[in-house]
Amino acid sequence: MLWIKAFHIIFMVTWFAGLFYLPRLFVYHAMSKDKISKDRFVVMERKLLFGIMTPGGILTIFFGLWLWLGYDYSGTWLLLKTLCVIALILYHIYCIKFFNNFRKNTNTRSHIFFRWFNEIPVILLILITLLVILRPF
Repeated sequence: MLWIKAFHIIFMVTWFAGLFYLPRLFVYHAMSKDKISKDRFVVMERKLLFGIMTPGGILTIFFGLWLWLGYDYSGTWLLLKTLCVIALILYHIYCIKFFNNFRKNTNTRSHIFFRWFNEIPVILLILITLLVILRPF
């Protein structure tokens, strides 16, 4: 099971790398004015979203479920962690929504909104890490 845990952590890191970086690209994209820059950001966002972030998220969840079933974890900490992961999935879906808005050139959000939006996965990562390591409940 250590291999499963290792792969869970590896793919979690790749997923979070995307969750941290994509909204940062949105900040710069929202600030850009010229078509060349906007087109370049769409390419970068698409590659990050569908080449790294989404596969990382899917594999994180896959290996996480495998761990859960293999180790038969339980407790309030796991329920809270699961709620945080659901929040991450919803965040990921919102990232796809914002990407599509940028792709269609229909974004209405400012760079300031995306700066705040970018903080959500940081909070969730802290919560998840504390729940897994400390298992306070």
